[in-house]
Parts: sequence; structure tokens; C-alpha cells
Amino acid sequence: MAPQKPYFSQEKAEMGDLRLQISSPTTTTASALGIQFSSGINNTNGNNGNGSINNGNSKGGKKKGGGARLWMRVDRHGSSEVVEWDKNAIMKRVSIPARDLRILGPVFSNSSNILARDKAMVVNLVFIKAIVTAEEMLLLDPLCHEVLPFVDQLRQQLPLKRPYRIQECDQEKDEPLTTVGHWLPVPEASEGLQCELPFEFQVLEIALEVVCSYFDSNVADLEREARPVLDELAKNVSTKNLEHVRSLKSNLTRLLAHVQKVRDELQHLLDDDEDMAQLYLTRKHLQNQQLEAAVAVVGSSSLTTTPHLPRLNVNLQSSASFVTSAHSDDYDVEDLEMLLEAYFMQLEGTRNKILSVREYVDDTEDYVNIQLDNHRNELIQLQLILTIAAFSITIETLIAGAFGMNIPCTLYDIKGIFGPIVGGTSFACVLIFFFVLGYAKSKKLLGS
Repeated sequence: MAPQKPYFSQEKAEMGDLRLQISSPTTTTASALGIQFSSGINNTNGNNGNGSINNGNSKGGKKKGGGARLWMRVDRHGSSEVVEWDKNAIMKRVSIPARDLRILGPVFSNSSNILARDKAMVVNLVFIKAIVTAEEMLLLDPLCHEVLPFVDQLRQQLPLKRPYRIQECDQEKDEPLTTVGHWLPVPEASEGLQCELPFEFQVLEIALEVVCSYFDSNVADLEREARPVLDELAKNVSTKNLEHVRSLKSNLTRLLAHVQKVRDELQHLLDDDEDMAQLYLTRKHLQNQQLEAAVAVVGSSSLTTTPHLPRLNVNLQSSASFVTSAHSDDYDVEDLEMLLEAYFMQLEGTRNKILSVREYVDDTEDYVNIQLDNHRNELIQLQLILTIAAFSITIETLIAGAFGMNIPCTLYDIKGIFGPIVGGTSFACVLIFFFVLGYAKSKKLLGS
């Protein structure tokens, strides 16, 4: 008879099959979005050419560290993938300091910043935390439910936008330059390119659109919630209604703070043309390419025409000064200014809506306070009337107490004296009550 397999071996095999059926929730969410997901951490050698991350278990790679976070890489064509990178890989890829990554961390989660660096733009708008370059965008925590609308808008709008025609400029750059003064046209000044924004501004526009839509939807929800709650509070001042109003005011204050921070950041950029000029990453990228092309042409010319070396040095210095002056003095920021002004006005309108709701809340609170003050005054008047009545009754009580003492008095021997004394005393107390009450009304201590 064949030996029977132990029961725990069968159970172990079933548990192994069950583990094979379980999938990662992150991978499932990324697959639902149609995004390529690459696990592991990028090593110090960077990526593998197509933007995906090298597996941490591969040969020569590093094990997964505690500083790795989830990022989404989106190029100018709308292609995206979800990857895991640590701080060193991010800093090496986009050439930003470590303090800019701290701005995207949880410590500054409630702040809003748009910072310009040499080769990147750091965007921190409420829940959108991204690093944008002239070629790609890196989005932090792309699978959060608040960030998913932004990801959807990127995947829908970026493929529909026309490319910024950098290829045409690159073709012109590859042509031989006959003189040092022959420069490539700046995209903003080229014909037919004014209507299309560069990649970094396309991403910024989508981010501002999503943030403004988020603010508008929250304001609309608060408006719908505020009116019935405030009307109920005006009718019935109770602990439950007061708690609802307190929660409503907290949400309004929090939302107003977020809107105010984004609005102030846009206003700061609009007030400084130099800061807006630094955000033109594509223009700076092309100007650097122009300078490199000019230096290469001058270098090749110096090898063939050595007798004219001083003249070439003068031309090189003049060309470098030309590019530097063009880079520093070119404040043609009309496109970005119009973009920021449009969303600044939208945020201003959202802020006014929040202030109007807040003013309605304040008016309701003032009305409730007036009602409470009125009730309090009525209670004070009632207390004053009762005090006057108690004073009048006290006089009669004093007389009754005096007659109640066991002291010999001739009035005790008079028959029928009890009724007149009690009636007269009571009548005198009533007269005193109405006299004091009339005096209080004459002094406007009681309402009419």
C-alpha cells in the first residue's frame, strides 16, 4: 500500500498557488491607467536608455533602498511609465539640488511653489508635485487618487498638441555656419511658433487647469453644503448644527489657504519678468545648443586658419557675449504672462467665491448671535420682573413675620383685625410692585 502524503504538504502547495494568483495593487492600478511599470531602483549609472528603471536584483544593481519613491516619467509625446527612483537618481537626471526635492516632500505639502532652475522647473501645486524639463516630466506619487485626473489630462492632451518644432531648429543647427554671427532663430521669435507653447508650459498649463478645477469643484460642494446647514442653524441653534457650521468653516479656511498660496505664487511670478524668463527651459536649451555650435565652428575654423587666431578669439568673445546678453536680456515672456494671468484671474474668482461663502457664514453667525442676545435680554428682563415681585412679597412677609412673634400686643385682642391687615398689606405690596415696574420701564430697563 502506497504511503499517503502528509496533509500539511498539500496545504503548502495550495498556499503557493494562491500566492501566484495575488498581484500587486500598484501594478494593477498602473495597468488600469495604461502605464508601463518598472520595478526596482535605478543605479548610479542612470537609466537603460528608454527611461525604464534597472531592476535592483540585476547584476551590478543596488538593492531597494528606503529613499526610493514612485515617479511617473512623461515625455513630450505623452508616453508615460511608472518607475521607482531614489534622490540621487533624480538629482543626477534633472540636475537639481537636494533642497528642491525637500520642497516636494511631506514637510512642504501645504505650500505651493513654482521654481526655475537651470535645466528644470520644480512644480509644487497642492497635490501636484513634479519636476519638468525641456524634454520630460517627472511626477511624484502618480497613483494617488487626487493626482489621477492630472495623469489622465496629460495622457489625453499631450498627444494632441503639436510638437514645438525643435527638430526644425536642430536641422538648421546642423547646417554649417559661415560666420560666427549666424545664429539660429529663437523659437519664440520664429514664424508660426507663437501659437504653440513649449513642453514645460504645456505641462504647467495642464497642472494649473487641474488644480483650478479641483478648487472650483470643492467650492461648489461647499456652497451646496453651506446653505442648508446655515439655514438650519438660523432656525434652531443646537449643538449638532453648531458642529456642522464649525466643520464647514474649517473646510473653508483650509481651501482658502490653498487657493491663496497658489494665487500668491502666480502673482509673484507675474511681478518679476526675470523669474518668468527663467522658466523658458526650451529657449535656454536651444540657446545653449547655439553657443555650443558657435564654439564648435570657431574651433574648427581655428584649426584651418591659424594666422587669424587673434581675430577668431575676438569673434569667439563677441559671440559668447552675444549669447549671454540674449540669454539675460531676452524678457519676451508674453506667452507665459498670458497663461499665468488667465489662471490668476480664475483663482481670483475662486477666492471671491470662497470669501462670499465665508461672508454668508459670518452673516449667519451674526444673526444667530443677535438672536441669542435677544433671548439673553428677555431672560434678564424676566429676572428683573421676578426680582421686583420678590421684593414686594418680602415686605408682606416681613409684616407677617412680625405678627407671628409671641410678643404681647393690643391688636391681638381686637376681633376681625386679621382680614383688613392682610388685605391692606397685600394691596400695598401690589402697589409697590407696579410702582417699581413703572420706574424700571421709565428708565428703559424693561421692554415696552
